[in-house]
Amino acid sequence: MDSVTHLFYGGVIAAAIAPRQDRRAALLAGMALNTLPDLDVLPLLLSDDPVVRMTCHRAATHSWLVLPLVAWAIWAFLRRRGGRVEQAPRRWWWAIFACLMAHPLLDSFTIYGTQLLWPLPVRPLMWGSLFIVDPLFTLPWLLAFAVAWVARDRPLAKRALLTGMMLGVGYLGWSLAAKFAVERAAARSLATLGLADAPRFSVPMPFTTLLWQVTAMTPTGFVTGERSLVADRGPMHFTAYHSDTQALRAVAGWPVVQRLAWFNHGFMKAQIRDDLLVLSDLRMGLEPDYTFNFAVARREGGQWRPLTPPEQLRYPWQATRRLPEVWERIWRAPASDQAASGSSGDTPAASAAK
Repeated sequence: MDSVTHLFYGGVIAAAIAPRQDRRAALLAGMALNTLPDLDVLPLLLSDDPVVRMTCHRAATHSWLVLPLVAWAIWAFLRRRGGRVEQAPRRWWWAIFACLMAHPLLDSFTIYGTQLLWPLPVRPLMWGSLFIVDPLFTLPWLLAFAVAWVARDRPLAKRALLTGMMLGVGYLGWSLAAKFAVERAAARSLATLGLADAPRFSVPMPFTTLLWQVTAMTPTGFVTGERSLVADRGPMHFTAYHSDTQALRAVAGWPVVQRLAWFNHGFMKAQIRDDLLVLSDLRMGLEPDYTFNFAVARREGGQWRPLTPPEQLRYPWQATRRLPEVWERIWRAPASDQAASGSSGDTPAASAAK
């Protein structure tokens, strides 16, 4: 999730556990503790390899096998120094432990993925039920934080903290239920296209859980479809897009490509631009605008030569201009004939049959 959400999320969790007389201190401590795991971006800046920077984020500092040790080290250090932690060691232990463990758990609800079991070679967990910035999820944590800060040790603060946590957890539950409904509709429609067993993922559109995009891989690329939980009824319609799967197969054995495929679960688009083989992470962005694009090879004399290190390419990003369309799409279903035909690429059925 975004850093702002982590600040208030962590503060509320710590303040709900710590002694009430320490509530303001716990709010500040929770903000710091819940931000701590994301400091892994600082040493990663020393690497000149953008694939390393991407795939090693949310790893060691987000691991449930590592963070309990970090929590114990912080707690033991603060307890030896005396003060609040020494006076209520049990409550402060749980406040520190819960804050640190809650950070990667929340991150796992986004599509980027979190390596909860690092250093075990397990693919990043990505439930993908929240967009990385969701104001409706952030709001209850922010309000609970503000009320607790003002009310301090009064009963109102405790009620605000508990209410904020219940609303926040309830919103997570809603996001999972919405995702289930979208994936059920997608499964029925993909089955009619011969893609019942195709690898797929679903992800909410920016800033909402009311509009979703589903992407499924095909032999020649991928198909995408949208689902509004407000406006859409009946089958989902998918648009097919091409990926240079032949070029991707040619470099599939390269370590950098294997690392990307491991990290993004194989949800990649391959395209050739100016003799560069560019791999795009399909999980983050809207066609044709993707956040992560890596040039991994250059074509020389009919052969692919690796780029060492790979290059992260930044194209003119037009997705922000499409946000009004996304908002409108929540409330209005497109005309059936337009949705079925798509705006580019082959039809889904043709793509799947190739």
